[in-house]
Amino acid sequence: MPGMRAGFQARVQYSLARLLLGLLGVLPRRAALGAGRLLACAGHAAAARQRKVAHHNLRMALPELSEPERTRIVRGVFRNLGRLLVEFARFPGLDRGNIENLVVYEGLEHYRAALDGGRGVLVLTAHVGAWELSSFAHSVYGYPMKFLTRPIDNPLVEDLIARYRTRAGNAVISRTDAVRGVLKALDDNEAVGILIDQNTTRGDGVFADFFGIPAATTPGLATFALRTDAPVVPGFIRWDASRERHVLEFRPPVPLIRSGDRRADIQANTARFNRIVEDFVRKHPDQWLWIHRRWKTRPEGAPPLY
Repeated sequence: MPGMRAGFQARVQYSLARLLLGLLGVLPRRAALGAGRLLACAGHAAAARQRKVAHHNLRMALPELSEPERTRIVRGVFRNLGRLLVEFARFPGLDRGNIENLVVYEGLEHYRAALDGGRGVLVLTAHVGAWELSSFAHSVYGYPMKFLTRPIDNPLVEDLIARYRTRAGNAVISRTDAVRGVLKALDDNEAVGILIDQNTTRGDGVFADFFGIPAATTPGLATFALRTDAPVVPGFIRWDASRERHVLEFRPPVPLIRSGDRRADIQANTARFNRIVEDFVRKHPDQWLWIHRRWKTRPEGAPPLY
């Protein structure tokens, strides 16, 4: 009986997800964005636990903010998620003829120069802006890439999401086969996107400061970069309300720290990567995922923060 119930719930979730994506995908864009704002408002009202986490994170990371400023940022986080949902639903309608009306580049020359080096590219990125749109738009522009994902629990919904993500030539590398998949992609001079801004376990991560607080962070990006000499290019997408466009921004490759001590180098480079993400979040605080318990895993002996 529990298995049957779980299967039924999975099918219901899939049907609802497919219905929502289909509806947002066929509505006129202005209407779809309006629906996204309504969903964001509803989510903000209903998600009491996530609101609490976001306010707590902001008090720790940006203690200088007033309560009204924190409230404005948290509301912006939910608006950003609503906009992300709308853009994701509309992937099937994007092509080379209309992508420039939605996403524009800054610093594309940094990405192209890195790719011309022939060692592949590791894209340092995070859950900022409409992050699903960043890799999808990049592929529509003619730069397909691969990215690491952690499968969600519902395989039906996971398959639906994967079909949207890969429509324009991108490919998913499962975390269960990350090492072989990433190394092969880099050897083939392909780009691999790695999101580094989510909490990980003590055994799987290293502690590197994020907003001055030790954060358990995946060492994968630093490990691959040190092993392969593939350039690490920061790439983030942000919403520019003044232009009503998403801006896909690439920065120059990050110089790697190499002391000869592998463990120390992984630690030092991961800390450098975290500072790059932090710099972006400080400039666009309402476009990062503050509702995530980023500092849940604590160093040995340290008290919990949540």
